[in-house]
This record gives sequence, structure tokens and C-alpha cells, in this order.
Amino acid sequence: MDIAVNTSHSKYHVNDKGYYGRFGGAYIPEMLYPNVEELKEQYLQIIGEPAFQAEFEQLLKDYVGRPSPLFFAKRLSEKYKAKIYLKREDLNHTGAHKVNNTIGQILLAQRLGKKKIIAETGAGQHGVATATVCALMGLECVVYMGSIDIERQAPNVARMKMLGATVVAATSGSKTLKDATNEAIRHWINHPVDTHYIIGSVVGPHPYPDMVARFQSVVSEEMRKQLQEKTGNANPDYVIACVGGGSNAAGAFFHYLDEEQVKLVAVEAAGKGVNSGFSAATSQLGKMGIIHASKTLLMQTDDGQIVEPHSISAGLDYPGVGPLHAHLYETGRAQFLNATDDEALAAAYELSLLEGIIPALESAHALAKLKDLPLKPEDVVVVCLSGRGDKDLETYIKHLK
Repeated sequence: MDIAVNTSHSKYHVNDKGYYGRFGGAYIPEMLYPNVEELKEQYLQIIGEPAFQAEFEQLLKDYVGRPSPLFFAKRLSEKYKAKIYLKREDLNHTGAHKVNNTIGQILLAQRLGKKKIIAETGAGQHGVATATVCALMGLECVVYMGSIDIERQAPNVARMKMLGATVVAATSGSKTLKDATNEAIRHWINHPVDTHYIIGSVVGPHPYPDMVARFQSVVSEEMRKQLQEKTGNANPDYVIACVGGGSNAAGAFFHYLDEEQVKLVAVEAAGKGVNSGFSAATSQLGKMGIIHASKTLLMQTDDGQIVEPHSISAGLDYPGVGPLHAHLYETGRAQFLNATDDEALAAAYELSLLEGIIPALESAHALAKLKDLPLKPEDVVVVCLSGRGDKDLETYIKHLK
């Protein structure tokens, strides 16, 4: 596994200035400059070390349970008249793709001599994954979470506390993921020397978007090998993934970015409708702005105030998108679609009934767009099933007929 692979030749990966086209960079307060600069200067060297890669691979195998299966969804395929495979990130330890990144970042933090870890979380999966690796390595863990998300993701809050993490409620703004990230950054500014901030998505200042994408790239690396074995071709016709900040999509797309014949489909949360005022469809509604120290597409008013996002899924409830995805949208390399709350719910029930798999609400947004693609019987489609639905059962129960 070469997570330190040289991507400088690519027009879709980050450049040496920390940008994806017009998007990216590191717009940081002076207090954080030493931390971010230290990361930027050392992350590729550290993750390229054979000892780092060996420990990362061993933990992914023996602790996380990788490789995650690539499952041929027979009944779903029959319905949509294409060959549909599910990349089963829901089967990872902690129940989502998030742990791939937290394993990588905790190993990096240790090598940088950090003693404390902070994180932000929306759906709680990244918070659980961070608390898990901190328990594994014996490091102190503080997780910031919006007070609304604390209510709607109660099982994950309980898991974090059981794993020894301190969960701090963000009570400002929309009281969701954006505000949890704000609080985590404030904490980091006040404790810059001994603390590492494990960002959970491909957002934030460079090098985080690239670093998180590299740790998640294990997803597409495995997909290539598994597809070769199952179909005789490492390249599918479509890769579909949900996008909030976009870490599971970044991982699923990573090794296909320069394979132009592979269609990349990113699905955002339309909430109650793109133009309803209750949406998180950033590519449709956003314009260039800076959020959480990165220049990207951002939902904002004419005078630059952030528009509060809405999604039934806490993990997609974010007003921006990672700079990689902003670049993929602007260049047309990826097709950006969106699914409403109701479409996501319907897709979740459909997968449950057809395949016996209850997906996370986030993943259900990706599944919801199968009906809108011009699929042919010979098309090979991979959907990144980024998480399992346990955390969303309370929401599903409310909407059960």
C-alpha cells in the first residue's frame, strides 16, 4: 500500500502549493501556523516510512478488519438493470470508513510527539473512530459535537463516552458539524503545542484534505484489486459516493481520478429540496469562500455570511465541501447530483428489503441516485457504502410506514 504515492503529475490531486485548481490552501490564524507547517513539512515523509506503512497496514487488517468486502448486490442489480457492487465500509470496526483515517492520523500524531487529540464530529462516526484509536493508543481525547447532533446521534455519543472521550457540545450557530469544527479549531489555537487535531474529512487547511484522502485511498486501492478479481477489469464504469465534506468519496475516487473513462458520481444532500432553504447541496448553492481555513465552495449570503445547511443525515449537514471535490465539480471530472431527505429514506428502506443491509443515512443518498443514472446492463457500478445504519435507527423508526 503506497499512501505516499507521488501525485504531482495529476491535474486532479493537490499541487505543491496545497491547492486543487483554485481551491485549497491554508488560511490559518498565526497561533496555528507552527502546527500546520509542521504537518505540511513532515506528513509525506512520515507516512512514506516503511515502519509507518507496516503498522498502518497491520492495524487496518487485524483491528479494523480490512479489506472490506466488495459485495455484488444481485437483487439491487436486477432492479436497476446494471451490475451493482457495494464497497462494504459499513463492516469496518466502528461501523464506517472514518476509522481508516483516524488510524493513520493517530500514528502520525504519535510520531510528532503529540499527547492529546481533539476532533469534531457530525454523525458521530468520526468521533467514535477517534475515541477508539485514542483508547487503543492511550491518548487523551476531546470530541466537539453540535448539540443538535448530540440529540439525534445519541448511541454514538454513548460509545464515545464509553471509550473514554470527553464530548463537548457546540451550542452556537446551527449547533451541528460546522459549529463543532469551529469549537475544535478554537481549542487547537489555545493548545497548539501538545495537541493534534484529527480532522475527519477532506476539509480544513492544507495538508489535511490531501492527508485524509491518502488515508482513505485504501478504499479505491482495494476496489481495484477486488474488481479485477471479480470482473477481470480493475476499472468500473461508475463509482458513486455521498459527499458532505467528502472523505469517503475522496477515498473511493482517489485511484480513479486520472482514469477519465471511470465516471465519478458525487451525491450531496438536497435536504427538503435544493431551493427550499433547507439544503446542503453545496455544489449547486455555493460560491467561492473560505471555511475552516480552506478556500472552497461554500453556501453563503451575498455579504459572505454562512447559510445554515440542512440534511436528515448529520454527516452531510455541512455548508461547504472539501477543496478536492470543489475542483472535481468545477472541472467536470465528477458529476455532482443531490438527493432529498425523502429520497435517501426511500433508498435506505429499499436496500434493507432487497439486500438485507441497513445503510447509514449518508450512504443512502448515494444509493438514491441509481434511479437517475443512464445505466446499461453491462455497466459495472460501485457504490461506496460508507457506514452502517445502526446510528440512524431512531430516524428510520420515525419514518417507518
